[in-house]
Amino acid sequence: MRDETIGSYLGQLAARVPAPGGGAAAALHAAQSAALVAMVARYSNGAKYDTDLMARIFTEADGLRDQATKLAAADAAAFGAVSAAYQLPKDTHGQKEARSAAIAEALGEAARPPADVIRLAHRLIELAEQLLPAGNRNVITDVAAAAEAARAAAVTARVNIEVNLRGVKDAALSGELTATAAVTDEIVTRADQVVAAVRKEIA
Repeated sequence: MRDETIGSYLGQLAARVPAPGGGAAAALHAAQSAALVAMVARYSNGAKYDTDLMARIFTEADGLRDQATKLAAADAAAFGAVSAAYQLPKDTHGQKEARSAAIAEALGEAARPPADVIRLAHRLIELAEQLLPAGNRNVITDVAAAAEAARAAAVTARVNIEVNLRGVKDAALSGELTATAAVTDEIVTRADQVVAAVRKEIA
């Protein structure tokens, strides 16, 4: 997925195929957020700025962008496993039980990539907050764009976790995923604050 053209990816996203879907889109929102964070930090890596801070930010953001693109592919693969589980035979009692167990396991695994996306989005908001007072003012609107992309990543990932939770039988995993999904509310609040601060500055 990471080596496709934008047009090819969007064509697949628009097609009537199981994946890519919303989960991959969430991961790519996070990748765009990371790229914007890195760009602002690179534009702020001169004598007037805290070069150590900026180098740390763009180095970390580059790594987060790479993680996010891998999560897009992982989400597509996980959804394929869910589709395969639903296609298992269910003619006998034993087959029905095996199919049910396979579906529950696949749904749990399918919720893991979006949970990781939320964790990435949380870190990206933290990086955007660090850039807000310290970054190059000529690209300050891109800090807001990064925060909004992180917000979109988290909100999209949360609904993908929640839809899969309905079929997760493992109580510990369900609790873990629920707690991770709840972090989205914090991300949304902090993204709103970053955007509001940028808008106030440029008004």
